[in-house]
Amino acid sequence: MCGIAGIFNVDGRPVSVGVLKRMMDVVAHRGPDGEGFWTQSFIGFGHRRLAIIDLSPLGHQPMQTPDGSCVITYNGEIYNFQNLRVELEAKGHAFRSRSDTEVLLNAYREWGPACVERLNGMFAFALWDAVRNRLFIARDRYGTKPLYYRYEGGTFLFGSEIKSILQHPDVRVKVCIPALNEYFSFQNVFTDLTLFEGIRLLPPAHTLTLDLGDSASLRIRPYWDFDFNEPETCRDEREYLEELDRLFQEAVNTQLVSDVEVGSYLSGGMDSGSITAVAAQSFRNLKTFTAGFDLSSASGLELGFDERTKAEFLSSRYKTEHYEVILKAGDMERVMPQLIWHMEDLRVGQSYPNFYVARLAGKFVKVVLSGAGGDELFAGYPWRYYRAVVNDGQEHYADKYYRYWLRLIPDRLKGSFYQPDIYPAILAHPCRDVFRDVLQRRPLPLHSPEDYVNQSLYLEAKTFLHGLLVVEDKLSMAHGLETRVPFLDNRLVDFATRVPVAMKLRDLTDVVRLNENEVGPKTLRYLDPSTDGKILLRKAFARYVPDGYAGGIKQGFSAPDASWFKGESIEYVKTLLGSRQARIYGYLQPEAVRALMEEHFSGRANRRLLIWSLLCFEWWLKIFLP
Repeated sequence: MCGIAGIFNVDGRPVSVGVLKRMMDVVAHRGPDGEGFWTQSFIGFGHRRLAIIDLSPLGHQPMQTPDGSCVITYNGEIYNFQNLRVELEAKGHAFRSRSDTEVLLNAYREWGPACVERLNGMFAFALWDAVRNRLFIARDRYGTKPLYYRYEGGTFLFGSEIKSILQHPDVRVKVCIPALNEYFSFQNVFTDLTLFEGIRLLPPAHTLTLDLGDSASLRIRPYWDFDFNEPETCRDEREYLEELDRLFQEAVNTQLVSDVEVGSYLSGGMDSGSITAVAAQSFRNLKTFTAGFDLSSASGLELGFDERTKAEFLSSRYKTEHYEVILKAGDMERVMPQLIWHMEDLRVGQSYPNFYVARLAGKFVKVVLSGAGGDELFAGYPWRYYRAVVNDGQEHYADKYYRYWLRLIPDRLKGSFYQPDIYPAILAHPCRDVFRDVLQRRPLPLHSPEDYVNQSLYLEAKTFLHGLLVVEDKLSMAHGLETRVPFLDNRLVDFATRVPVAMKLRDLTDVVRLNENEVGPKTLRYLDPSTDGKILLRKAFARYVPDGYAGGIKQGFSAPDASWFKGESIEYVKTLLGSRQARIYGYLQPEAVRALMEEHFSGRANRRLLIWSLLCFEWWLKIFLP
C-alpha cells in the first residue's frame, strides 16, 4: 500500500524532477517507509512506500524489468499474487523479489492489458510500456484504491490523491459546478468528476492508455462490471450457506497475508465480528479497534449509536487485544481542517469517526480488516429496496428511486439554493440524467420485484459503496494504515451477485402486496431499519457471532450528529456557516441555506447530512481555494 504519482508529457517535453518530488512530498503520509523516482525525459513516476509485503529493498518502487521494457509504480495488494507467480514462473519469468509488484509487472509482460482480469485484490497502478511507447493505467474492480488524473495542454498528470496533481505549476484550482451539483444532490459524485475542475477519477474496473506523440490517443475502457441477477436455477439454501461460509473464510484468510501485523475493526456488528472471529484463529491476541460516542446529549434513535458494549463482548469472546476511542461533539470541530485536507474529494457520510478510529489503529498496526461491502452485496438496507419494488415500469422505478436518493437538495429547491450566476451550470448538468446513466450501464430486464432489487443493488454498489471506499482510503492512508476489505474478494463478490433475492430479503412478498399510498404504521414498518436484509449472511454468520448479533437491526457507523448539531455543536455551525463572509455563499444563497439549517435547529426536520456537507464544503474552500 503506497502513494503514487506521475507526469507524462505526450509531446516529448522533459518532465521536471523537482515538480515530481513535490507531488510525492505532499502525500508522504501514504508511504512513510521510503520514496522512489524514475524519469525518462518526457515521463516520470514517483512512489511513496508503505512496506507490507517483502520489506526488503527488492520491493522498492518504481520497479523496472531487467531489460527496461516496462516500469511500474503501484499502490495496492494483489492477494492471489503467489498463485500468479507460480503460473508466470512456469512460463519462464524469473523473479528477484517476493513482492506482488514484481508479479504484476511480469503479468503485464505476459498478458498485456488483459492482466487486470486475473487480479484478485485492490490496486491502482501506472505502467510505462517502452516497447509500445504507451502509458497504461488501471484501477481495481470496486474502486478500493483511487487514481486521479488531469490531461490538458499535452501534459498528463496522475496521482493517488488530488493534492499531488495540484503541485504542478500549470494547475489552478477552480470549483467544478457539475460535480458540486452531484454532491449537493446525492452527497456523492456519481460520475468521474471531482470538485476540482479538470481533475477526474478513473472509474473502478477501468483502464486508461495514452501513447507518446499522439495527443488524441487517450482511451478509457471497462474490463469488468457487477452482475446482480437472479440465477436460472435456485439451489437448496444449505448449498448456498456452505459455499458462502467457505468463500468467506477463504477471503479473510487470503487477506491476512502480510509481512507486518494485521488488526481488525470491531464495531460490535455482525460483519466485523465475523471477520474478527476468523482472523483471530490465525493471530493470537489479534488487535481490534472501535470508536464509541458520548451520548449524554443524544436523543431518539441516536441513543443506540454507541456499540462499545457489543464490541467489548466480542473482543472478550475472541480474546483480542482491544482498543477504543470515545468521541464527543467537540472532536468533530477539532479535526475538520485536517480531515478535509486528507479527504479532498468530498463524498458520502459523516466520516470523521472513521478518521479517529483509523488514527487509533495506525498507532498499533499497518494493516486493518474492514467489514465494508457486506451490506451492498447482500442487501443490508432493506428499507431502501422496499421503496423500489412496486413499479409501473422502468421509468417509474427510475423516477421514484431518484427522488429517494436525493439525500440533500431536491431539484425543486435548486433554483433558490444556488447563486443565480451558478444556477445555469447546474441546469446544464441534470442529476436525473446522471442517475439514469448509472442504471443504464448494465440494464437488467425489469419484470419482477426481484429484478428491481437487483437493479437497486447494482446502483448502490456503483455509487454508494464506491464513495465509501474512496473516503476510507483517504482516511486510513492519512495515518499510514492499509485497509483491507474481505467482502470484496472477487470470488465472494461473484457468488453474492448470484444469490437469489429471496435469500437476501425475507419480507419482500409482503412489501409487494403493500399499498404504498396507504398511510399508517403498516407502511412505516417497511421504511425503517429492521431485522430483514442479509438473510443468508445472517444465517451463515450465526456460526461466528453469539445469539442476537446475527439477527439484530442494521445500524450504520455514525455519531449522534443530529443531536449535536442542535446542541453542543450549534454555535460552531452557526459561527462557521452563519456569517455572510462564509466562502460557500459565493456558490449558495445565504437565505436558503439558513432556512434549511433552521429547520434542523428547531427540530422540524433532520438536516444533519446537509449541515455536515455544508461544513465540509466551507472547509474545502478555505483549504483548497484560500
